[in-house]
Amino acid sequence: MGFLIIFSVFSLFASFASATNVVDFCVADLHYPVTPAGYPCRNVTSLTADDFVFSGLSTPGNISIPFDSAIILANDKTFPALNGLGLSMARADIAVGGSVPLHSHRVSELLLMAEGTIIAGFIGSNNVAYYRTLNKGDIMIFPHTLLHFQVNIGKSPALAFASFNSPSPGFQATTPSLAANDLPSDVVRRITLLDAAQIHKLKRIFGGTN
Repeated sequence: MGFLIIFSVFSLFASFASATNVVDFCVADLHYPVTPAGYPCRNVTSLTADDFVFSGLSTPGNISIPFDSAIILANDKTFPALNGLGLSMARADIAVGGSVPLHSHRVSELLLMAEGTIIAGFIGSNNVAYYRTLNKGDIMIFPHTLLHFQVNIGKSPALAFASFNSPSPGFQATTPSLAANDLPSDVVRRITLLDAAQIHKLKRIFGGTN
């Protein structure tokens, strides 16, 4: 009985220890490949305060077609100080009538509206769509891996900031994923029910072949 109590206490302290960082930070050394645990750390003696500041979200991105939006990422590749810290951010600029297309991430996203009016939503695994109009100051959560989107329905450009619970959240947009590669058009037709003309149009837009 005494052994069980001691073992339980030891296990409790071990779990606390495993959840405690052994270093304060690990600024990524991008000269090495990323691993499942992140990037290797740069030598602390070479770091300055500038390594912990990122100004890339302060200016609008370059709006591009066909979705008329722009995304700027502050992740472990663009802001190496995020490496190992479990968070990242993004800036989304959406032109009037534009959208951030249906996409997903490996992790959850919290969206904060800064300017404009959009419709934002996600589709649950039960195929229920959860969406609503967002205005300045509104926030919305998009659970991890679920398909979600944003559409500017206002009369002015929209600006939103997103935070993620990973330094490398990933981004996979549904339409480009189908049309920007060499997946045979007949396969795309069978798995989407799109007609051949629409599939060929999408492949031309996104650079796909076959």
